[in-house]
Amino acid sequence: MKIRTYKTADKASVINLLQLNTPEFFHPTEQKDLEHYLDHEVEDYFVVEEDAEIIGAGGINYFPEERTARISWDIIKPDLHGKGIGKKLTEHRINHLKNNKLIELIVVRTTQLVYRFYEKMGFTLTKVEKDFWAPNFDLYQMELKNKATM
Repeated sequence: MKIRTYKTADKASVINLLQLNTPEFFHPTEQKDLEHYLDHEVEDYFVVEEDAEIIGAGGINYFPEERTARISWDIIKPDLHGKGIGKKLTEHRINHLKNNKLIELIVVRTTQLVYRFYEKMGFTLTKVEKDFWAPNFDLYQMELKNKATM
């Protein structure tokens, strides 16, 4: 298993991962949002490869004026959930941010379906908003202090 920087040639594979996780973890309307993100909002985005297949993806967006980074668009191939891939990808991004002394806070915006995963990674729940992403997909906003600034 290898984590590497996303390339535009990876877009179809990342969209396929989203489709494989829809409707259980993503609402069908979110595909358009992911396509827009990949085309216009990628800052740091990574893919997880195994045997030349993309099996996971996730990014980071930066808000320097707030001294914050946001973990974004985490997607793991459904038959590999619970195998530690998401943990390795999240640790990769947290470690990437540890080198950035300008980032004090790491935020993730997720749903009620997976927020416990981020709790296990050290994130603390700070906000819940019902039906934020789509009907039955609530916002669970979570935070983690960046150890680089502590």
